Amino acid sequence: MNQLVETHSLTKAYGDTIALAGVDISIKRGSIYGLVGDNGAGKTTFMKILTGQIFPTSGELKLFGAYTQSDMDKQRGRIGALLDGFGFFPGLTVEQNLEYFRLQKGIPGRAVVDEVLDIVNLQHAKKKAAKNLSMGMKQRLGLAIALLGSPELLILDEPINGLDASGIHEMRELFKKLNREKNITILLSSHILSELEQVATEYCFIKNGKILEQISAEHLYDKCNEYVEIRVSDAKKYVIVLEKEFGHTDYRVLPDDSIQIHQPKESLERYSEAAMHNGLAVYKINQCKSTLEEYYMNLMNGGNQSC
Repeated sequence: MNQLVETHSLTKAYGDTIALAGVDISIKRGSIYGLVGDNGAGKTTFMKILTGQIFPTSGELKLFGAYTQSDMDKQRGRIGALLDGFGFFPGLTVEQNLEYFRLQKGIPGRAVVDEVLDIVNLQHAKKKAAKNLSMGMKQRLGLAIALLGSPELLILDEPINGLDASGIHEMRELFKKLNREKNITILLSSHILSELEQVATEYCFIKNGKILEQISAEHLYDKCNEYVEIRVSDAKKYVIVLEKEFGHTDYRVLPDDSIQIHQPKESLERYSEAAMHNGLAVYKINQCKSTLEEYYMNLMNGGNQSC
């Protein structure tokens, strides 16, 4: 089974407030799936539906191929999650917290506690009270709890919030290690694209409960590669030239009537000549490169799906 999570027209409403509006999402086995959106976009709502904390208002959900409620509940044993803070007991030690959750989950053998402590590098702190841990160590304890039972899918809601640069780096490397060495599929939410871009293999951009785009990291980086920006006397006429003469469809018209040509195949001189041969004046033409952050901001502000 290649798809661990599949949704169709998944909707969640709280009275008149729509938290998710008919979303279609597919998460492939082995991916690190970055769910990107501002606070209140619907990321946490989606994750809570996956973990069974809340139920959708309408639409379809499949987990590991299961779609009935009873079957999905059984499959949720294959999911580990870190949502809504850390979820552990501040007065208990790291080891005591893990032992409590091991028993709660019905996982046999105390050895699994030491195993997850080794994975998240918390063996040295296992006798410390959870309340005395640093923010980064608390995040790792929350992750250790999520890893109990060797989940196939790990769901993490804003796991780098509040961490310093060192803590962010540690978590980032740990996510990649879990994905690479343990073959754990990771659903990771954040509104910080600059951090997700270092680990994610797939992206889903969400705003106001609606999916704006799902795209692979490879395709996203291609779209955020070099582009040509040209401003001519008639933008509408020039895009027709682009389509007819060059076969370009990946372009964007800006508010000032400049045109961004993505994945350009011709030289600046060729694009300029094409404009002039069709009776258009060229006011400017440049070779540019956009960042993932610019892509994200453009998408969130209503632009089309190009950098």
